[in-house]
Amino acid sequence: MTERPTADPAVPPIVSFRSVTKRYDPKSTVVDDLSLDIVKGEFLTLLGPSGSGKTTTLMMLAGFEWPSSGRIFMDGQDITDLPPHKRDLGVVFQSYALFPHMSVADNVAFPLAVRNVSAEEKKRRVAEALELVHLSGFGDRKPGQLSGGQQQRVALARSLVYRPRIVLMDEPLGALDKALREQMQLEIKQIHRQLGVTFVYVTHDQDEALTMSDRVAVFHEGRIQQICSPVEIYRRPRTRFVASFLGETNMLPGTVVGADGAMAEIKLANGVVLRGLAGEGIAAGKEAVLVVRPEAIPEIHAADAGGNAIEGTLLDQLFHGDHVRVRITVAGGQTVQLKLRPQACSGLPAAGETLRLSIPVEEALILA
Repeated sequence: MTERPTADPAVPPIVSFRSVTKRYDPKSTVVDDLSLDIVKGEFLTLLGPSGSGKTTTLMMLAGFEWPSSGRIFMDGQDITDLPPHKRDLGVVFQSYALFPHMSVADNVAFPLAVRNVSAEEKKRRVAEALELVHLSGFGDRKPGQLSGGQQQRVALARSLVYRPRIVLMDEPLGALDKALREQMQLEIKQIHRQLGVTFVYVTHDQDEALTMSDRVAVFHEGRIQQICSPVEIYRRPRTRFVASFLGETNMLPGTVVGADGAMAEIKLANGVVLRGLAGEGIAAGKEAVLVVRPEAIPEIHAADAGGNAIEGTLLDQLFHGDHVRVRITVAGGQTVQLKLRPQACSGLPAAGETLRLSIPVEEALILA
């Protein structure tokens, strides 16, 4: 990845990766030519499947892994060879890594103890950190007396207590149940807003990335596929991988029959031509896919309706409370899924009947 995306060109980066590659052996490139700017104060999420290079990137920033080539800078200083304890970073892992024999307060105070902070200052900072994570009054307890969510809060307080320039978080919520995970997402984001500290957050969970981030960097096979705001990366994915990895999506294969700048037309297997926004490298004659999110198709029409539409057969509809999941079989035997408001489903035909899907041009992407 040779581009150097920044959240705001006017704000200098706090961290810069420059042509960083990590190999464990000649045949195994985990991170491939990574150049990336991290802007001071942002919440950046590194998102991707297992083995995509996101955690290795975080570990190289933390100083627990060393690049095979390339350099890493913090505030303009080359930190590539700097040991972890000299990088002024807070790190939170999924495993919590708390000392079971020590009290909550002593766990939080540990980074201050190794920095020779005075007892009075240490006590004050620990109290502030515990209040920040809503654990005031828990200082005398042992980690074993806390729930998983509370232990993760202790780990977060420990990473913040010495006021690092950057907080690194590696899958911190992976061991929590869904309800607690969602609660912690909001709390971590609130702490980020309060402190204004730079957060770099690693996860494979798309919902976490979309909910918490200022920017999301999607990793695949050691490279960043796309980096931008959650809204843009969800609505305007640049590659098939990003489109399929981030949320649900429908992909209809075909051949590009026309491209005029920002727009293109694709001919599907059944001969239907659909129009949509053109992705990078789209040109007439190329194989491509039309990508559309299930919630982007607002309604279903009778079989004789026109417009940017495709005909299909209603397979079934499943009620999910706030929406109805409708499945339709289209040309080539592919299944297209829709998420409709319950009110929009009152006039649907019976299963097995023919209908047409209107696809908004501005919600359809044609990707190579």
